Amino acid sequence: MSLFRKPQPLAVLVLHDAPEVAAAIRSALETATDAERPGLERALALAEESAGRPETELRGRWVRQRLAAAGHEGPADSVAAIKILREAERGLTLLQAVTYAKEAAAADA
Repeated sequence: MSLFRKPQPLAVLVLHDAPEVAAAIRSALETATDAERPGLERALALAEESAGRPETELRGRWVRQRLAAAGHEGPADSVAAIKILREAERGLTLLQAVTYAKEAAAADA
C-alpha cells in the first residue's frame, strides 16, 4: 500500500429524498379532506422515520438486498458475501466491499 495513493471514495451514494417527500406530504395535508387525512398522516410518519436513518444503515440495506438477490444466506461480512458484492457491482474496490459488508454485519448485530 502506497502512502501517496488517494483513498477511494465510497461507491454507493445514498440518496435521502425523504425530507422532500415529507415536505410534500405536509403540504398535501393542508388541503386534505377528512377521508385523505389518515393516510397522509401515516405516510408523513413513515417519511419522517426514513429521513432519520443514517447512511450506514441505508448502505447496509443495500448490501443485504444484493446478497439476497444472489441467494446468499450467510453473514454479510463473510468472504463469500464480499465476493458476491464485487461481482454484483463491478466498480467496487475490495476496500469498499469490505467496508459495506462490515457496516451491514454491524447493523445486523
